[in-house]
Amino acid sequence: MNDDIQTILYSEQKIQDACQRLGQQLTQDYQGKKPLVICVLKGAVPFTADLIKQMDLYMDIDFIDVSSYHGGTQSSGDIQMVKDIDEDVSDRDVLLIDDIVDTGHTLAYLKELLKKRGAASVRVCMLMDKPEARQVEGIQADYVGFNVPNEFLVGYGLDYQGKYRNLPYVGILKPEIYQD
Repeated sequence: MNDDIQTILYSEQKIQDACQRLGQQLTQDYQGKKPLVICVLKGAVPFTADLIKQMDLYMDIDFIDVSSYHGGTQSSGDIQMVKDIDEDVSDRDVLLIDDIVDTGHTLAYLKELLKKRGAASVRVCMLMDKPEARQVEGIQADYVGFNVPNEFLVGYGLDYQGKYRNLPYVGILKPEIYQD
């Protein structure tokens, strides 16, 4: 797998440093509250697991799975619900955790869904933000680990056709791997 990576952007240590920084900020911002943390499957699992270890507060955790890539390298903009959350979000402070925001379609869909269901607040924590790829105006995360270039990234939860999620770092995938 490592031979398929063109460049490592964020080492395992840099990612852990970002988790610590974000965890401290979230602990401060949610002090005295018990947020419902919603992890977006499958990509955000490593990030969520490392991030919540840095959050010194009570919380509930749930999972949601939506798809917009459908195995490709770009978001189709067509969001499909794969697995819904189990918890009721009514009057809850929701913290949505995902790996990356690029086009913004998935994030816009999820925020709207949670607001319609009556969440008291919806904040978003992303490991990475790819602002150059944004297609939905006004969509942004409240907490961001890294701003990233408009490249195809894999590792630490990010995948290409289900592969590379288990790399401990984030890197740029060599174009010859995904271009036929």
